[in-house]
Amino acid sequence: MKDANFLKKSQLMEVIEQSKPELCLLSDYIYTHPEIGFQEVQAAKILTDYLAKQGFSVEKGYGGLPTAFRAVWKNGSGGPCIGLLCEYDALLGMGHGCAHHLQGPSMIGAAMAIKEVVTGVPYTLEVIGTPGEECPNGGKAIMLENGAFRELDVALMMHGGDTTTTDIKSMAASQFIVTYKGKSAHAAIAPDKGRSPLEAIMLAFNGLAFLRGHVADDVRIHGIISDGGQVVNVIPDTAVAKLEVRSYDRSYLDQVVERVTRILDGAALMTDTTYAIEKIATFYNKVPVLSLNQLLMENAAFAQARSISPPREKTGSTDFASVMYIVPGSCIRVAFIDKGTAAHSEEWLKQGQSDQAHDAMIVAAKVIAMTVWDLVAIPERFVMVKDEFKKVKRQSEKR
Repeated sequence: MKDANFLKKSQLMEVIEQSKPELCLLSDYIYTHPEIGFQEVQAAKILTDYLAKQGFSVEKGYGGLPTAFRAVWKNGSGGPCIGLLCEYDALLGMGHGCAHHLQGPSMIGAAMAIKEVVTGVPYTLEVIGTPGEECPNGGKAIMLENGAFRELDVALMMHGGDTTTTDIKSMAASQFIVTYKGKSAHAAIAPDKGRSPLEAIMLAFNGLAFLRGHVADDVRIHGIISDGGQVVNVIPDTAVAKLEVRSYDRSYLDQVVERVTRILDGAALMTDTTYAIEKIATFYNKVPVLSLNQLLMENAAFAQARSISPPREKTGSTDFASVMYIVPGSCIRVAFIDKGTAAHSEEWLKQGQSDQAHDAMIVAAKVIAMTVWDLVAIPERFVMVKDEFKKVKRQSEKR
């Protein structure tokens, strides 16, 4: 006789399989109505309308963003609060070349299965719509600043991919615009009257180049001059640069940002100019919870996901990492395209409504639903995830 856990997971998968036609219609609608970050009005509406009809309590404008939402289902009193996060913004000028159209329907499929099948234990389930992932400032980071996600015990996501896997590390990042102000003058006739903000930026970039030799190996410092003046024989009164500093450790990155600021101070002092910093975004590093990754991958195997692969050890920056810095979390990437095919590509876009994409969406829904079951029905697994998160975060903050 098969055990109760096997039977419950089989039941969850069966319910999700039955809902596949409706979920495909949702994803195809979002795919054919692409909306860029913070303008995802139609996507947010179709997802929230569906969730409201299924009995979820829907809050629009969650976290201070008009196209964000939170849809809540409570089963009993107490128990874990699990968040199922989804993105639905398209790429500017390209459409859904990153497969975000699969996320909302996948999370809905998982949530509906949990609601129907898991009735004997207390829990709270939140489907949370998170706009603007592709935007420089990241919707989740903004939502966090406005108090979102903090009630969650665990946060889960899915994403399309070229393999089925999870991630371990991601880079914290600070992005900002630096504007130097000086004094304009004719560079040939009256150079002594000018104070060059462009030269201030050039000095700052030289300082940043030297700084790279005196920071930890994982630090990355990027920059461009976006405005250096208009003509060569006029000292401009304004010059602008965009900077980004990254590390796999937020607390260490904050120390590096302080050093960057001192370099900017020095450049202003040497050129007799002034400057101002405008913060674009602050992303945190992921706090990896390997036991949660393992649960997702065990369930991916149970769901017979294709192209199961080892975890990605290191990735770039993502606003989901900022959520994972305060809440245990993980994202399951599910294969729908050939291995090695880059995201944000025509190949991803062309496969967006394929059978493979639809199948990946359903597999992800199954994996997420089964993982929620593991967390709410098996207390030892929930405690293991929470304890590991606390331990890893403590270790990270000691750097």
